[in-house]
Amino acid sequence: MAETTARIPSGRLSLAGGEDRIALGPLDGRYRAAVAPLVDYLSEAALNRDRVAVEVEWLIHLTSQSVLPGSSPLNAQQQEQLRAIVTEFDAASVSELAEIEAVTVHDVKAVEYYIGRRLPAIGIESLTPMVHFACTSEDINNLSYALGIKGAVEDVWLPAARALVERISTMAEENREVPMLSRTHGQPATPTTLGKELAVVAHRLTRQLNRVAGTEYLGKINGATGTFAAHVSAVPTVDWTAVSRSFVEGLGLGWNPLTTQIESHDWQAELYADIARFNRILHNFCTDVWSYISIGYFAQIPVAGATGSSTMPHKVNPIRFENAEANLEISSGLLDVLGSTLVTSRWQRDLTDSSSQRNIGIAFGHSVLAMTNVVKGLSQLKVSESVLAADLDQNWEVLGEAIQTVMRAEAIAGVPGMENPYERLKDLTRGHRVDAERMKEFVSGLGLSDAARDRLLALTPGGYTGVASTLVDYLK
Repeated sequence: MAETTARIPSGRLSLAGGEDRIALGPLDGRYRAAVAPLVDYLSEAALNRDRVAVEVEWLIHLTSQSVLPGSSPLNAQQQEQLRAIVTEFDAASVSELAEIEAVTVHDVKAVEYYIGRRLPAIGIESLTPMVHFACTSEDINNLSYALGIKGAVEDVWLPAARALVERISTMAEENREVPMLSRTHGQPATPTTLGKELAVVAHRLTRQLNRVAGTEYLGKINGATGTFAAHVSAVPTVDWTAVSRSFVEGLGLGWNPLTTQIESHDWQAELYADIARFNRILHNFCTDVWSYISIGYFAQIPVAGATGSSTMPHKVNPIRFENAEANLEISSGLLDVLGSTLVTSRWQRDLTDSSSQRNIGIAFGHSVLAMTNVVKGLSQLKVSESVLAADLDQNWEVLGEAIQTVMRAEAIAGVPGMENPYERLKDLTRGHRVDAERMKEFVSGLGLSDAARDRLLALTPGGYTGVASTLVDYLK
């Protein structure tokens, strides 16, 4: 009998163009819907639109202040028509820019020519030499990136982060009184409440969120090596630093007066470090929630029609948190690389930042995708209070801390027989399971004052949570 060999189809996919283009990466494919809002800020098309915007505003700024001899302020209609070049920037504009760049082999020069083509229709063709006047490409790029990143943070990342933190904070409030066994080093430890532990996470995330919200977005427009040399050569009577500052601040950015050819990107590194830290705190939260699910503290609400395993029908997997972990790791890794790469540049300029910054959207995308998954995952959880209570009831030995601490206080108050409290509780509890009856018997035989004895006899693992529930108020 002849052998048959399975054949795997070989060869390449026939890639279609336009909207049918097959995505190489998951953010532009499988997860496109979750990260789509970032496209308007951090895509290549958005970068080019912002480049056009910066060039247009620079032209308007120069004419408005009559900086150059022979120029005069544009009228309101001309300014409106110039700004329409930005507002009407669309897919056809992207294609046209690509065609120009194919000839110039320079992206920013293509933008300059793109704008120049439109000045005759506005009646200001004579101002063509003022497009990109005294600018190096990085004057345009640094401002364009700053605007795009600022928009992505303020309009996409921060709202997603705030919604996530609000969800965790709400869960903290709802579960502030629900007692839970702590685990330090993986072992049973002093009880807490579920709400307090959730509040810890929300508090940590909020600190990082506030740091991100306080980001200072810097920009510069000062020429080829940051000296305003071309500017002064052309018009030496103008205070070019003042013109530069008013322009950058007019864009809603902070002005950086001291740069090389590039804006130093330090603010970007600071921002990425804060977002990466936010990511890592959230990653820690995901692993904890995953672990709580595995021991039954949280039950997952099945999603109608969903499949947990291709062979095990019973499974409801914590995939939202696992997905988030992976995406947070990717995002943080990229942010770390960006932060370490962007703060270095050989002498007055090298091109490493050009390639690096094209990955900013990817780094943000994986973070936003992760937050989306965490919020969805939390919405599918139900707290299993009976499991939490049973776990506490199986670990009466955790009251050893309370008893030996009360004994210390009694000894200080002069109650006799309170020697070696830690050692006595260690002998009773270390490596041993102690039930309620044995613990109460031990307490009754210690010779405590009546008030201390009664207080300890009334204590249970579920009631030994201190002021955990009230600590949740610090989230407000």
